[in-house]
Amino acid sequence: MSHSEWVLDSGASHYISPDSSSFTFASPSSSIPVITADGTPMPLIGVGSVVTPYLSLPNVYLITNLKLNLASDGQICDSCDYLVMFSGSFCCVQDLQTQKLIGTGRREYGLYIFDELKVPVVVPAATTTVDLSSFRLSSSSSSFYLWHSRLGHVSSSRLRFFGIHGSFRKFENL
Repeated sequence: MSHSEWVLDSGASHYISPDSSSFTFASPSSSIPVITADGTPMPLIGVGSVVTPYLSLPNVYLITNLKLNLASDGQICDSCDYLVMFSGSFCCVQDLQTQKLIGTGRREYGLYIFDELKVPVVVPAATTTVDLSSFRLSSSSSSFYLWHSRLGHVSSSRLRFFGIHGSFRKFENL
């Protein structure tokens, strides 16, 4: 089994990977051990996101002593309103709100291995803000945008209504 394959594990409480190179971001963690099914403690190195062309997972534990990538079905279901389905030969994950298939996998030697799984990775808000300080309307801007802004971003249908009824004539020189 390769390092890029992810095994669906109903016993895992979190997504877990031993491969630090697959993380797009990993914040260091305190030396809290994670206890395996047989009671063996393994050190938690960090928590981050894994994003590849076929996989995106948030909140993945980096545990370098582990041998396999484990995808927690509980964490998949807790991420959003997702449904994990199994058959004798494959598994799939469906977003119940959009009805889209976000993951598929195959069954090999009794294990379900994901071929693709795209759980949205949320980008921190600070990196998605837009600076509007340089955006200014001037007298050369179209009259639509001027009135749209003056009236608190009123809809275009309301602006047309006011225009048809001549409501702007007395304010033209403002």
